[in-house]
Amino acid sequence: MTSASPAPSLRERKKIRTRQTIRRAAYRLFAEHGYDATRVDTIAAAAEVSPSTVFRYFPTKEDIVVTDEDDPVFEAALRSRPADEAPLTALRAAIHQTLDELYVTPEAMAEVHLRMRLVATVPTIRARMKENAAANADLLTRALTARTGHAADSLELRVFVGSLIGGLTEALMYWAETGLEEDVRTLVDRAMTVLDRDLAD
Repeated sequence: MTSASPAPSLRERKKIRTRQTIRRAAYRLFAEHGYDATRVDTIAAAAEVSPSTVFRYFPTKEDIVVTDEDDPVFEAALRSRPADEAPLTALRAAIHQTLDELYVTPEAMAEVHLRMRLVATVPTIRARMKENAAANADLLTRALTARTGHAADSLELRVFVGSLIGGLTEALMYWAETGLEEDVRTLVDRAMTVLDRDLAD
C-alpha cells in the first residue's frame, strides 16, 4: 500500500476555496435564474471576485459545472488500495470512498443534483464534459499504469480506460435522466458490473 499524498499547500488551499466560492455562487444563481440567463459578470459579483478571476479558474462558464475537486481525493483513495487488488475492485472502492468523503451533506448532494440536471439539459455543458473526458482518461491511465504495469499507451489499457469512463458517464447520465432518485453508488456498481461481466446477467 502506498503512502498518502502530501497535504495541499496554503496556496493550493486558497485556490480551492476560491473555486468553491465561485462555483457555489454560480449554482445559486443557476437555481434562481437559470443557466442561460446567468452571466459570468453576475457570478463574479456574487462571489465577490472579478470576471477575470472567474475566467482564470474556469475558462468557460460550462467549466464551472463540469470541473470539481474530486480528482485528488479519488487518486489518494485509489493509491491506498492494496497493490494486488484487481483494477475494477480497486476502482469501485476508490469511487465509493470519494463519494462518501465529498457528498455526505444535504448541501453537497443538492449541488450534485443541480449539476447533473444541468449536464442532462444544457447541450453546451454536455459537450464540454465530453471534451474534458481526456483529463479523466489521463488520471486513470497514470493510476492504472502504476497499478497494473501496462504501458500508458498500450491498447489494452486504452480500451479499459475508455470503457470505464464511458460506462461511468452513462451511469451518471442515466441517474440524471431518471430523476436522480436512485443511489448513485448503486448505479456506479451496476455500470462496473457490466464492464466486469459483460451482459451476462
